[in-house]
Amino acid sequence: MADIPRLNGVIKALEQGQTAFTAFTPVDVESAIAMSGSKLDGVVYEMEHAPLDFPGLRQALQAMLDRRQIAQGGTLAPAVTPLVRIPPNGGEHNQWIAKQVLDIGVYGVVFPHVSTVEEAWNAVGACRYPRLSSAPRYKPPGIRGDAPARAARYWGLTQPEYYRRADVWPLDPQGEILVVIQCEDTRAIDNLPRILREVPGIGVVLIGEGDLSQELGYPRQYEHPVVAKAIGDILTICKEYNVACGHPHPDANNIERLVSSGFRFLMPSAPRSFGVLEQGRKLTGRA
Repeated sequence: MADIPRLNGVIKALEQGQTAFTAFTPVDVESAIAMSGSKLDGVVYEMEHAPLDFPGLRQALQAMLDRRQIAQGGTLAPAVTPLVRIPPNGGEHNQWIAKQVLDIGVYGVVFPHVSTVEEAWNAVGACRYPRLSSAPRYKPPGIRGDAPARAARYWGLTQPEYYRRADVWPLDPQGEILVVIQCEDTRAIDNLPRILREVPGIGVVLIGEGDLSQELGYPRQYEHPVVAKAIGDILTICKEYNVACGHPHPDANNIERLVSSGFRFLMPSAPRSFGVLEQGRKLTGRA
């Protein structure tokens, strides 16, 4: 196992103290091909507000595979790491959807509308296999069902190797699965310190500023002082607990401010992703 390098490019950027750049994109083959040839660290396929399309996701992941890219890179790590945003894992506790997308082969899951410790606990547990309570790093206990064959093959690992790597980072330093929770309402902000204190295994807290601005009474007015303060509060809490904070709407007008403020997971939506990516990489010294 020691000779298998880091597979998840988003985790690699974060653990090196860099800003991770991902793109938010629909589940389709054309987007997959375009994103796989980019300088992005990862791509987040949208299945919350877009159709819950498991066959389409499987096709998109296959389309990201490039034989020449793999041969020239000399590594099993994908050039661009596929993740997916699933429907809300709040009151519904949709761990079955997390199981489906992980079994297809994604390297991380974005969980929308996580507002309580219980919901965050469930999100992390949904991405972990069960183990004995005496095992290291037992909590949160895993609830993912056992069917690793397709994911292991997509990752290029044997099933025993996959079991060892298919855990959440940074709870497991060798884990390749990234758990991203979205903070999208005032209740989530109030509970965020306790969530980050009591739920190990959260890799990124992504601000859901659309829903947050709706609740605050200023829909999509992201620069309004009330909305800006709430966003700033989330960023401050994440820094206090040393958890990367993500922003879903970087653009040419705000990218410099977001980078200098300390956001470490930036996720513009396609097709503006590439322009923002180039600007962001220059600002972070990754050009």
